[in-house]
Amino acid sequence: MIELKSLTKRFAQHTAVDALSFSVQPGEVLGFLGPNGAGKSTTMKMLTGFLAPTSGTASILGHDIQTQTLQAQRQIGYLPEGAPCYGDMTVRGFLEFIAEVRGFRGTDKRQRVEAAVAQVELGQVLGQSIETLSKGFKRRAGLAQAILHDPKVLILDEPTDGLDPNQKHQVRQLIQGLAHDKIVIISTHILEEVTAVCTRAVVIAGGRLVADGTPLELESRSKYHQAVTLVSDAPLDDIALAALPGVAGVELNEREHSLTVLAQPGQVIFPQVNALIGQQGWAVKELDVERGRLDEVFRTLTRGEAL
Repeated sequence: MIELKSLTKRFAQHTAVDALSFSVQPGEVLGFLGPNGAGKSTTMKMLTGFLAPTSGTASILGHDIQTQTLQAQRQIGYLPEGAPCYGDMTVRGFLEFIAEVRGFRGTDKRQRVEAAVAQVELGQVLGQSIETLSKGFKRRAGLAQAILHDPKVLILDEPTDGLDPNQKHQVRQLIQGLAHDKIVIISTHILEEVTAVCTRAVVIAGGRLVADGTPLELESRSKYHQAVTLVSDAPLDDIALAALPGVAGVELNEREHSLTVLAQPGQVIFPQVNALIGQQGWAVKELDVERGRLDEVFRTLTRGEAL
């Protein structure tokens, strides 16, 4: 597994990462979340051996990243933020170069390149120079170099940042396909990434861990967990809704004749709300139960507020 113990990095008087501890097990896709400046990229650089920690330890599959750096790095496929590549190289030339850097030659090199190209679907642009590629294909080229040596660990820093919705979907599908037999850590500030591809999320703020759980567990910490939103063609009686058992309150929405009924922690209020709709004869055209809002939980956690 991957294990961080009290990992800390200070730059002069600034503490970028502060005694961070967590572990990642095989089969997990971990979303590593935090606002800009939270310490995500600094943690990634320490975890991959590109930056020495001030104190604490990190290990990759039992190899300490400081004392057994090469052994640990052989297990890692790393896609840095922005996926820097050599722009004047063709995609094929770049991947062959990376394969040689990794120590592959001859038939082994060719097979490794072909396998990576097939996995990330780069065949149609192999002869193009990297600088002429779309952002989506550049990110695919970055993923291809990260998996050339078939690593057991993938560490991806902001893998879909700056991509359009179609490109994001394509890259996320690639990540899900790669995650079947690898440990994957995705550093991101894009919350939809978590629900799209992650099985677990760690949230940091100011270099400190503030939450650790599955996306569903984090969503359940939202005040909108189990909330019921109603939309009607006519006014709704918010006072009657607020008086129902298990209801914490009612919020009026910007949309006309729309409101959200909030549940008390641990309560399921849909049956009561639905029964009242029938009793009152309201012409409700939309009725939704929420899982919770991850963006609200994220803002609360990273601002140091209580949930």
